[in-house]
Amino acid sequence: MSSQAREGACAFALRNYLLLHSGISENDNRRSALYRYIASLRDTGEDDFDLLQIAAVAYLKKLDELHDDQCARLAADQVLAECLKARNSQPER
Repeated sequence: MSSQAREGACAFALRNYLLLHSGISENDNRRSALYRYIASLRDTGEDDFDLLQIAAVAYLKKLDELHDDQCARLAADQVLAECLKARNSQPER
């Protein structure tokens, strides 16, 4: 996974998250948790920028909802798996 794709996906998700949550600091613990989660996707071999963005946004959303890193990771992984399944079921153009 390229570091550019990881950095870009995290930056996108954080920028949008901070726009929606104005009281949150840029250096909030969510930032480092998000970077750890996205870095963990390296093990899956996922390096598609669009999918990484989706996973990053889903992770932050689930982290807010569930207040638990492990549960947020599992929920974001499920969103990512659904996106991969949908993408793989589409006919090639």
